[in-house]
Amino acid sequence: MVSTISEPPGQIPYKYEVARKLTHLGALSIPGGYYFLSLQKAEMLSIMVPAALLMVLIDIGRLRHWRFYERFGVKSMGKMMRAHEHGGDFSGATYILISICLTVALYDKAIAVAALAFIIVGDVCAALIGRKFGRHRFGRKSIEGSLACLAGTVVIALIAPEIPIITGLFGALVATITEAMSTKIDDNISVPIVSGLAMTLQATLTF
Repeated sequence: MVSTISEPPGQIPYKYEVARKLTHLGALSIPGGYYFLSLQKAEMLSIMVPAALLMVLIDIGRLRHWRFYERFGVKSMGKMMRAHEHGGDFSGATYILISICLTVALYDKAIAVAALAFIIVGDVCAALIGRKFGRHRFGRKSIEGSLACLAGTVVIALIAPEIPIITGLFGALVATITEAMSTKIDDNISVPIVSGLAMTLQATLTF
């Protein structure tokens, strides 16, 4: 007899979780563009702040049931929204855009790029593996999901440009712990901010 995995209430169907996370994974183009296009901090913020404000406006339209969103947004986004988002919270897309603005503003480019990649890749790994194979749960998280998050962030640490490996690995560990502990604060914000701070302090104290 095959045991089933009990999930926390309010989850969307797994196929929509996959679609949601593939969209999330596409956000790697943002830190990638920041680095490979050689954008300055001010240039990056001049792009991302308006994008974040626009997403906030879209979310307000969703929460207030504006006609434009009801006509177009529900069909494209509605099935991928979580229960807490339907219940009055901002969407993950809004949180990640706000997080990008904060992370870019707070940290040097290399640290910001790595920290943002941690949440994008780590969150995808944690959600998809945790929901499919997570049998050992603590709250809404699972050990399997956290190990997948760690694996994803370690890969990022090993390939992140201009970051010493020890700094990147320390950031990966902090990102994983923060993702596992994030409950009241959206992990799209907590993970890059906390891991970015950890890498900044580690690099400063080491060198």
